[in-house]
Amino acid sequence: MPDRLRRIAAAAGAGPVADVGARIVDRVLPRRPGSLTILTYHRVDEPSARPDLMPSLISATPARFKAQMELVARDFDAVSLGDVLDALDDPRRLPRRSVLVTFDDGYRDFSTKAWPILRDASVPAALFVATAFTDDPRRRFWWDRLWAAVAGTEPGTIETPVGSLPVGGDAAKATVARLRTWLKDLDHDAVLHEVDGLVERLRGDADAHDDRTGELPPAVLDWDELRRLAGEGVTLAPHTRHHPLLDRVALDRAVEEIGGSLADLERETGNVKRVPAVLAYPSGAAGDLAVEAARRSEMRLAMTTKRGGNDLRRDDPLRLKRINVGGRSSVPLIRAQLAWAGSLDVVR
Repeated sequence: MPDRLRRIAAAAGAGPVADVGARIVDRVLPRRPGSLTILTYHRVDEPSARPDLMPSLISATPARFKAQMELVARDFDAVSLGDVLDALDDPRRLPRRSVLVTFDDGYRDFSTKAWPILRDASVPAALFVATAFTDDPRRRFWWDRLWAAVAGTEPGTIETPVGSLPVGGDAAKATVARLRTWLKDLDHDAVLHEVDGLVERLRGDADAHDDRTGELPPAVLDWDELRRLAGEGVTLAPHTRHHPLLDRVALDRAVEEIGGSLADLERETGNVKRVPAVLAYPSGAAGDLAVEAARRSEMRLAMTTKRGGNDLRRDDPLRLKRINVGGRSSVPLIRAQLAWAGSLDVVR
């Protein structure tokens, strides 16, 4: 991407000229046949709504998300995952400004906050579900357990393999980020073991995988809710069962995680044809082992979190790029990113 356009795109994130800059980028960069840009979200909610959940996974507040989806619906061609699969034999059939909206993990606020906005804007969505958590909605993702333990304890310090770290209050964000960086280099089982130990030391409850107090609803959607969403038009797809980094488990186990998630979704929705063989790699980790597991599981497409656009005529269908939407992503910035990612001649 030329430096001048890169600077315009960066400037589009903030300031009074943001929208003008983003529109310039959108107008200057061409769209090519067969291009597909994919947006990734995790949660849509107010930061204060669920202090027990790690706040960095909030992709947008409801108000920001509404503005973003209005942009997609008005100025781009919102496509469904089914549309993408139908065009694989001839990607040129896709509209030139195709955008696919995806959500990872299956958090409850997709149903309560995101889906009503998507439905009103007539924007299709694919929801990638880690099905072991749907089987037991009170179970927590390890990063949410870690956040709740670090943020919910009295201010102080804790000794960890990466040094003495502050806990409680304002220290939680930096400490959890440091611990996550360390944990993501470990095997999946080792991650769970280390998180259990940290939670036990901070909260005295190594088995606190759920909300035993009952004061808050489960963090993730249950099967009844997912069946309702599927009936209303949401495309459900596999995100593995237990959300391991697929490069951090044995190949056979990775294949089982992928295939098991697909089988769970097919069984619970009661419609094999409704669930596509499309994977979102947990945390976007798509090394050679993960890609091989997706191939052996007969996935037709698989999505990373590597930033960029896709040319479905040439790109590896098991290494699709996506644009992750963060809490500070403005509408002008998203417009500029969609224009950049969709302009394949420039991206390459």
